[in-house]
Amino acid sequence: MMTLTRRTVFATAAALLGAAPFAGAATLSVGPGMTYATPCRAFAAAAAGDTVEIAAATYTGDVCGIYAHNLTIRGINGRPKINAGGKNAMGKAIWVVVGNNITIDNVEMFGAKVPDLNGAALRLEGTGFTMRNSFLHDNENGILSGANLNSDVLIENTEFGHNGYGTGQTHNLYIGNVRTLTFRYNFSHDAVVGHNLKSRARTNHILYNRFSSLAPGQVGTTAAGQPSYEIDLPNAGESYIIGNVIQQPAAHQNPSMVAYGEEGASNPSHNLYVVNNTFLNDDTVRGTFVMVGGSVTKPILLQNNIFSGTGTLSNQVAAVAKTNYRSIAPGFVNRAAFDLRPTANALVIDAGSAPGLSATGVDMAPLAEYKHIALGMARPLSGQLDIGAYEGVSSAP
Repeated sequence: MMTLTRRTVFATAAALLGAAPFAGAATLSVGPGMTYATPCRAFAAAAAGDTVEIAAATYTGDVCGIYAHNLTIRGINGRPKINAGGKNAMGKAIWVVVGNNITIDNVEMFGAKVPDLNGAALRLEGTGFTMRNSFLHDNENGILSGANLNSDVLIENTEFGHNGYGTGQTHNLYIGNVRTLTFRYNFSHDAVVGHNLKSRARTNHILYNRFSSLAPGQVGTTAAGQPSYEIDLPNAGESYIIGNVIQQPAAHQNPSMVAYGEEGASNPSHNLYVVNNTFLNDDTVRGTFVMVGGSVTKPILLQNNIFSGTGTLSNQVAAVAKTNYRSIAPGFVNRAAFDLRPTANALVIDAGSAPGLSATGVDMAPLAEYKHIALGMARPLSGQLDIGAYEGVSSAP
């Protein structure tokens, strides 16, 4: 089965816009024995349109602002490790992204701490940002962005783990009131008391990700954490949650898994589409799969989802629920290993309904599936659509 990465699924933003390369753009090389010893020295020397290539090594205490526009920053020959090492830039982050249209590809960042307990690996202050193929962990925030209604944020094929100070106000990533957030093929897990994803964006495309946490005492790529919401969209917005694995651990900070508009539905659109996801609630006593704030009066759509475990489907009485499957313990190929392809069950296999178009004309049919770690693959459609984030074993190749 084909694995989907940025190269095989989506053209880059520049290609989509027909943008031409910057005339005279340079490649700046970073690493031991290279022109620039550290990334921040290269950022200071970079001009608009340049590429900064960072050789795999550990760079400790290399904190700074990134001011040039249209930079591509990427790790090469492995993944460079950027360790805050007790330092910060401007009291905010390891790297403060001031420039516009910055792309960061293939870096690992950790250890961000600041005096106000709100430090981030990346603080986004410019317009337009893309991150791919990276790993942000053990920071007070993974990514923290301000409000900018001209900004579009794309994050794909990236892992976020064990970020948060523990106050509930810091998160794996926190996207402010931007124009759009596209969050796809990512693994966000084990936020420390905060949320695995929080976004105030006007439009949210949350597609084919895994949100989960370890059991207390377990260790994976990070230590275990106890998140609050797995996904929090506090100001509503035009929001598509399609094809995700959304797991709430037994030990957590809030029984709701997805929250929508709970801080006031101040974004113009109040359309929430929750389609072909697999929800797993490991709390055997309580839970709400999709919690909707009281100021959201438009019915949300819940279609083709598997809801596994104890809990209320939604607190919104008017929610439209179509061809979902609910069970305390649905049949999966290997639940413990997160192989969540459903086993033979006439209520799941070929039991989904066509999602069709949203009110704004977006096709909501699931086209891909999450693949661990932080990858995607084409959804192997055969016959009618199955319920959940994965096609069942009877239709897999």
